[in-house]
Amino acid sequence: MSAENDLLVIALVVLALLIALGWYLSYSAARLDRLHAKVEGAMSVLDAQLVRRAEASLELATSGALDPASSLFLADAASGAIRRRTEHPIGDDPLDGQHFAGREGVESDLSSALATVLSDDQQAVLRGNDGDPVALEALERVEASALRVQLARQFHNDAVAQVRRVRAKTVVRVFRLAGHAALPDLVDFDDRLPGAGA
Repeated sequence: MSAENDLLVIALVVLALLIALGWYLSYSAARLDRLHAKVEGAMSVLDAQLVRRAEASLELATSGALDPASSLFLADAASGAIRRRTEHPIGDDPLDGQHFAGREGVESDLSSALATVLSDDQQAVLRGNDGDPVALEALERVEASALRVQLARQFHNDAVAQVRRVRAKTVVRVFRLAGHAALPDLVDFDDRLPGAGA
């Protein structure tokens, strides 16, 4: 009788351990799925903020508030960012956008153009007492959108770092909890604010 009780206890312990392992694996897979969804959402937000920044920059360039050379320089960089976005949109698969469609170069160029054209001195001129209200509004939109781009990129990269940390765990790798999902990449480009120096 005692041997049968011992076997029953062992079977119950093994069953409890298997249930606990199954629950942990299920929890880990669901968490990883949520983190991947967070990365997808963050990429969409970053994409939208970049489009807003490019549109605001183009609006400032065509407002007549800047000298012709600066206007042309800024309009060229903003148009390049808009064109690159529409030529290579994020695909049907949201995780396709993880590689940022190779837009880092044009986004860095726009940041550099904004930093060059909107030096602190130029911003002071635009904000002067006799400043054009349309130009002032365009400048404020550029500054606000540039700040939102910085925040969106940071949020995206934080989400990617969380996914990478979880996917590096042994249990995730051994049980292939990530499935066939691609490992998301960090988005790295120059996102300095206007007036931050050329």
